[in-house]
Amino acid sequence: MRLFVAIDISPQVRDRIKQVQRQLQKECNLPDRAVKWVRPEQIHLTLKFMGEVDDRDVTSVCDVVTRTAAEFGPFEFKVKGLGVFGRPARVVWAGISRCESLLALQAKLDRELTRLGGPIENRPFAGHLTLCRVKNTSAGRVLADAVAGYGDELFGTVAAPEVIVYHSQLTSDGPVYTAASRAALKV
Repeated sequence: MRLFVAIDISPQVRDRIKQVQRQLQKECNLPDRAVKWVRPEQIHLTLKFMGEVDDRDVTSVCDVVTRTAAEFGPFEFKVKGLGVFGRPARVVWAGISRCESLLALQAKLDRELTRLGGPIENRPFAGHLTLCRVKNTSAGRVLADAVAGYGDELFGTVAAPEVIVYHSQLTSDGPVYTAASRAALKV
C-alpha cells in the first residue's frame, strides 16, 4: 500500500489556491500536456512520504503517527507566496510559513517512521503545497516567470488539529487519496 503522512488544508486556503491556479492557467495559456495541475481537493501538506508499505505494516505506521501526534498540541501556519523547484521549474508550490510546532512534529514523525523502515530523507524538510507538476522545459520557464509575481500572495491560515495517514492509489485519472487513519493532536 502506498502511504504518506499529511496535514489537510482549510477550505478557505483551498479556495484561494484554486483561484490562483486558474489565474496562472489563464495567464500562461499552456497546453494540458505541458502541465499537470493538482486538483484543489487533493492539495495537502506532506510531512512524510512512506512509499510502498507492506499491508501487514500499515497498522504499525498508523500507530506511530497516532502516538507521535498525541505529543503535540494543535498549531496554525500561514500559506504564503508561490515558488518553484527546479530551473526551469518542475514543480510550482505555495509556501508554508515557519512554524516551530510544525517543524518539531515533522522531525519527530520522520525519525519515528524511519526507525520503522520508512525511507530516509536526505534533504531538509521544505514544507510546501504542490500546485502543479511541469512536464516540459518551455512550460517551466513560462511558469517560473509567472510565479514571480505571486511571491507575497497570502493564501490564508491553516489550523492543524490532526495528522492523517493517506493511502495513495495511482490511477490513469490521477491519484486517489483515502485516509487510512486520523491522529488528533493533543488538546
